[in-house]
Amino acid sequence: MIARLRCLIVLCLLLLPSLARAQGVTTGPIDEALGRSGQKTGDVYKVSFPRSDLHVSVHGLAIKPGLALGSWAAFLGTDDNAMVMGDLVLLESEVNLVIAKLRSSGFDISAVHNHLMEESSRVLYAHYMGHGPAVHLATSLRAALALSKTPLGKPAATTEEAAPAWVKAVEDAVGRKGTFKGGVLS
Repeated sequence: MIARLRCLIVLCLLLLPSLARAQGVTTGPIDEALGRSGQKTGDVYKVSFPRSDLHVSVHGLAIKPGLALGSWAAFLGTDDNAMVMGDLVLLESEVNLVIAKLRSSGFDISAVHNHLMEESSRVLYAHYMGHGPAVHLATSLRAALALSKTPLGKPAATTEEAAPAWVKAVEDAVGRKGTFKGGVLS
């Protein structure tokens, strides 16, 4: 009986590293492939690509990247068997090239549409999904994004900005405190 218990304990100790690796994607290789880091919440690892290169406005009001110009990729699964889903903000001239590259890498495109109306410069949103090894997905996504003008380098450090007076008025009206960052209250 004690011998069986010892064998079971040794077996568990030998399997523990494999089980730990199966707990989700390893973020380091994804970061390296994409050229930036993301945020892990539970089992999901999300990397953002704000389109800070775009100057989009609606009826003269500037649209901030954090409001409606944020491309992103969310990874789930294991290193060998991952899924990525996301949304890309693209100029009209970038859509066909980026979608063709994603499709040639085995990605599915679930939607191409607009989130804004009467905006200038015109932007479209491509929703995608891919399945396979996490690093392959990240590498393929970066190759597709490289066909657009999406900033792919590490994002510049943001400076804290004082919240304008309207932030307090909105928080008071909603009855909750928000987070003001990049000109956007969330």
